[in-house]
Amino acid sequence: MSPTDAEVAEADRQFIVWMRGNLARAADHFAVTLDGEPVFGWRLRSIGTRVRDASGTGYWLRVVSEFPQWAHGEFWTGNTDANTLPASIPKPYVLGCCEWNERDWRHQRAELSTLLPGDPCSTTDAPTTDLNLPPAWWADLRRTLATLAATPTLRTHADQQRVSRRIRDTFGDHVESHIEQWETVHGDLHWNNLLHPQLGVLAWEGWGRGPAGTDAATLLCSSVLNPATYRAVRSGFGDVLDSPTGRVAQLYAAARLLHRVETDHRHEFAAALRRTRIRPAQRVGTLAGERRTIRHTSQAPRPAQAREPPQRRGLPAT
Repeated sequence: MSPTDAEVAEADRQFIVWMRGNLARAADHFAVTLDGEPVFGWRLRSIGTRVRDASGTGYWLRVVSEFPQWAHGEFWTGNTDANTLPASIPKPYVLGCCEWNERDWRHQRAELSTLLPGDPCSTTDAPTTDLNLPPAWWADLRRTLATLAATPTLRTHADQQRVSRRIRDTFGDHVESHIEQWETVHGDLHWNNLLHPQLGVLAWEGWGRGPAGTDAATLLCSSVLNPATYRAVRSGFGDVLDSPTGRVAQLYAAARLLHRVETDHRHEFAAALRRTRIRPAQRVGTLAGERRTIRHTSQAPRPAQAREPPQRRGLPAT
């Protein structure tokens, strides 16, 4: 029997209280003081807030919670691994981390990071109002993604098998999914992970090699609820999005987001994603309806390790 809405709400309430306790424990470990109302990540999987040390210096403290079988691999260490990226990429730097188990039921990871200036461009991943970002901000984003794309890494965001499976499961076997160009990508570039007025890029858990254009495609798909922002992304990254791999990257990004938003019953976002049209160089077709022929000219990255595991939560039986 499925739990009632009231039972789910009570389980969430208990989990929130428990996660706040984990955040306090991490603050004690790093000898910092909580300095703001915590924010929660997707499905309450993580909690984070501003903190200060004894000198008054500000940092960001985050705790992520996972079942033990998923608490390993590249996705688990992504934020720390991102310390190796070029310093010109405006991102937090992880200063320290610690891990602990909770009765063999959950595994926790706390990360203390530098605090970037600015605020998230949106309180959600897919804003419904125009963001009105200046040209200089867009230019900084373009330079940042170009620097990231050219950075070598052994990490994998998505390999060919993962890309093909995502696209096939969402849009059918008739849609071409082969990737001919690979680069290093952030992998989850939506509007709640970007800061303004000074550009900053947050949430580096899933970065690694992926289809060229993944980040522009993800940002485009995250803009479907606001026409002005959607046009701004297309204007700034049209050459990337209209490349052969960029068109497939849009399908991959849409499929990945559809899996998430439909699971979360975000019907308006899901409907907008399915209505959105890809604009290839020669023809126009719907996300699900156009076959694409891509030349097989380059090798995909090695198979990815476990990332983005099924997210489930609940308190252990007492």
